[in-house]
Amino acid sequence: MRCPYCGSLETQVKDSRPTEDASSIRRRRVCPDCGGRFTTFERVQLRELTVVKKSGRRVPFDRDKLMRSLEIALRKRPVDGERVDRMVNGIVRQLESQGDSDVPSDRIGELIMEGLRSLDSVAYVRFASVYRNFRETRDFNMLIDELANPPDGEAETPKPKSPFPSRV
Repeated sequence: MRCPYCGSLETQVKDSRPTEDASSIRRRRVCPDCGGRFTTFERVQLRELTVVKKSGRRVPFDRDKLMRSLEIALRKRPVDGERVDRMVNGIVRQLESQGDSDVPSDRIGELIMEGLRSLDSVAYVRFASVYRNFRETRDFNMLIDELANPPDGEAETPKPKSPFPSRV
C-alpha cells in the first residue's frame, strides 16, 4: 500500500480488525520512511462493475462517488455515519449480486432513492431534486406529497407524539 504522505510502497500493517458490520477489514498502517500513520479499509469485491450512463458512455463504478453524493444530500442532517455505511454496503452488494456487471446509472439512482427514503426524508428530497432534475417548485410539492401519502403497501413512519396536549 502506497503511503499517502511520501509515496513509499513499503508501509507496514500495525493493526487489523473487522469493522462493526464485518463488511470490511480496517487496517492501521505506518510508513517506515516518513513515520506517517494512516488507515485503510479492505472490502470484498464480487465483480468489477461498469456504470452505463444515459448517454451510453461506460465508466467504472466508483464507491467513493456514491459516498460523496450521499454526503452532499445528508449534509447537516442528524444521520449516523454507520447507517450511511450500511446503506452504501447494501447498495453495492445488490449491484454486485445481480447477474450483469453492467449497471445502468438510473438503477443506482433508484437504489439510492429507496435507501434515502427510509434514512432521512430531507436528504431524500435533496437527492431527488438533483436526480430527477427538478425545474419548478411544484416538482418539490409533488415529491413531498408522495412522501406524506405513501402508496398502498408502504407504511408511513409514525410521527412522534408531541409532549404538549392538543387544544381543540
